[in-house]
Amino acid sequence: MLRNRPDLSREKLERTRQLMDKHAEDALVTGYEDLIPGLNLPDPDDRHVLAAAIVASANVIVTVNVRDFPHDVLAPFGLDAQHPDEFVLHLLDLAPGIVAAAARNHRESLKNPPKTVDEYLDTLEAQGLTQTVSVLREHMF
Repeated sequence: MLRNRPDLSREKLERTRQLMDKHAEDALVTGYEDLIPGLNLPDPDDRHVLAAAIVASANVIVTVNVRDFPHDVLAPFGLDAQHPDEFVLHLLDLAPGIVAAAARNHRESLKNPPKTVDEYLDTLEAQGLTQTVSVLREHMF
C-alpha cells in the first residue's frame, strides 16, 4: 500500500487499520493460514482471501477483481464472487432504507473534505458503483 500511495504514512495506515478493527470486531478472521497452500486461484496472492472466506463461512467475496475468483473454484465452498456494485444493489433491493441511511451517514461523517450529495455520489460512481449511484440518485437522494 505504501508503494502505491506515497501520500500515506505507515502511521496513518496503522491508525486506519486499528479503527477498522475496532468498529468491525466480528469481521476479523483468523486461523485461515493453513488453508492457503492448498488453494488455487488465477492470482496466487488472492488465496488468503478465499481461505479467510472459507473459515468465516462467508457466502460471497466482494471484489472488483471478480475474474480472479472463478465460479468453479468458489462453488465447492458455497461461495460466489460479486463486484461491489452488484453487492450493494442486492442490499438496496433487500433494505433500501437502511442502505440509504448508511450512505447518508457516511457522507455526513466526511469532514476532510466534506462532500455534497452530488460530490459523494460522483465519488461512488468513480469507484465503479455506477448502478448503485443510479438507484440512489433516482430513489434515495
